[in-house]
Amino acid sequence: MKKPSSAPKRPLGTPSHEIRIIGGLWKRTKLRVADKPGLRPTPDRVRETLFNWLGQDLTGWRCMDVFAGTGVLGFEAASRGAIDVLLCEQDPGLVLQLKAVQAKLTATMCRIERGDGLSALKRVPAGSLQLVLLDPPFESTFFESALKAAAQAIGPTGVVYLEAPKPWSG
Repeated sequence: MKKPSSAPKRPLGTPSHEIRIIGGLWKRTKLRVADKPGLRPTPDRVRETLFNWLGQDLTGWRCMDVFAGTGVLGFEAASRGAIDVLLCEQDPGLVLQLKAVQAKLTATMCRIERGDGLSALKRVPAGSLQLVLLDPPFESTFFESALKAAAQAIGPTGVVYLEAPKPWSG
């Protein structure tokens, strides 16, 4: 007979504090997620759809995860062959976590920058990126300005991914 667990049970619908990379070199690698208010990692299913749409092989791509948070979008791109991935995050605790993940994965193609991701995006040379990942805090007002900056940063065949709380029509 199974002994009852004394550990507190997680209520149904409560997200776990781990996410996994779903494709590429680091497929199935689990990453810890900090317990921070407003931090919402992009779900597996959404990432799977995104990277099916982009193609599984991002070899040679230059990417930027502008509001990195957990960094899962940027690390997914690196896992699939991107040669340069800049992950920007303002929260010092999340920056430390991003650096720990970078070390765990030996992700030398990833650069972590603490600071304003939107300002960093505006400094990127025009047309130099193949992929810009935008997942700003949903309560923010960054959507329009981030899209404008991303449009300048991507090349003619580049892609901008925007995650927003509702369909975007700006």
